[in-house]
Amino acid sequence: MISKWMRTGLLAAGMALTLAGCTESTLQSVGAKAEKPLPPRLIAAMKAKGMTRHSPVMARVFKEEGQLEVWKQKANGRYELLATYPICKWSGKLGPKFTEGDRQAPEGFYHVRPAQMNPQSSFHLAFNMGYPNAYDRANGRTGSHLMVHGECSSAGCYSMNNPEMEEIYALARDAFRGGQRDFQIQAYPFRMTAQNMARYRNDPNYPFWQMLKEGYDHFEITKVPPKVDVCEKRYVFNRVTEEGVEFSPTGACPPTTQPEALVNAFQSYRSEYEAAFTTMAGKGGMPAPRASIAGLREANLVADWTRRRARGERVPVEPPSLGHDGTVTATSVMGRIDSPAGRRMAAIDAEKEAKRKAAEEKAEAERRAAEARAAAEAAKVAEAEAAKRAAEEPAETAAAPAEEESGGLLGLGSVRKRITNIFE
Repeated sequence: MISKWMRTGLLAAGMALTLAGCTESTLQSVGAKAEKPLPPRLIAAMKAKGMTRHSPVMARVFKEEGQLEVWKQKANGRYELLATYPICKWSGKLGPKFTEGDRQAPEGFYHVRPAQMNPQSSFHLAFNMGYPNAYDRANGRTGSHLMVHGECSSAGCYSMNNPEMEEIYALARDAFRGGQRDFQIQAYPFRMTAQNMARYRNDPNYPFWQMLKEGYDHFEITKVPPKVDVCEKRYVFNRVTEEGVEFSPTGACPPTTQPEALVNAFQSYRSEYEAAFTTMAGKGGMPAPRASIAGLREANLVADWTRRRARGERVPVEPPSLGHDGTVTATSVMGRIDSPAGRRMAAIDAEKEAKRKAAEEKAEAERRAAEARAAAEAAKVAEAEAAKRAAEEPAETAAAPAEEESGGLLGLGSVRKRITNIFE
């Protein structure tokens, strides 16, 4: 039933939204790295799986696992996993992007069109994820230039090593040249298994992740990228409105329908998931959750750090972190970004430091000079006292022998007189 529905119903309509002509001028040849052919191992894997080089693609990103998957459509309309690539770096924490400068890598459902491909990227090769999408804009979220790119350097993007990025870029490039109008990229905090959802059930971002999981589940059931819309500031998946009725990202959700086969399959899938979730929630010994962003407050805190850093101010070398209990953590190691603004501010600091050092050296020299003067004065006084003592010592020495001699002669005469008196 699902297979028949996929070929004829909602998914056929959804695929019509993503398949259209793409001229060669859209993806201009700009060098070997952008035109590098797919490696033979991928060509062989496609052939074994019933795929063609130009068939449509889809991507999934998992932050916690650090992986990017590329799925490719087979002849029966379903997608199958073709390749999994390690993400070299992604910035921020688990959780969505809130505002420009918060350094969060996005989570959600995005679409990449040919114009978003950048073969001349300063990060080797890149494609823009399409952030902010309708959901992000409806919720007041801001940001720009959120990419998947090479060079293993990230400030809010998903960054790959260059060889992996070349393959990902080539897979998208060939799919566009085969007629795909855009491809879906689904960005998740982690693989949305019962165990992982149980691990993060107490996280403040959990309601947002539950919403993403519905789209995740739709793909797991159908193996076709879900039709994604936004109403009431939330994602809705594989919903069909009456003819002429459109979704309003900030308005009320209109009446919709879903194919019965999908509804039944989804209910069965969810029943199994909920039983597994209950088991996992009562199970101990699971890996500890990773840190997640503490909402808009932390996003604004990091964004302020980013702005000050961009102005060249001295800031902690790592962005501050806000715990869910409101505790702010920041490293004590300070630094500047190597930019024109940073270099100007560093020059000002260097001048101030030179003046401060010169003032300290001057004060130190004056202190030493004062100490030297005091020492010289003390030496002069000591010398005078020594001279005075030296002048007094000879007179005292001369008087003593005279007194001793006189005393001795007088004593001898007295003794003689006493002896004479005895014999008279």
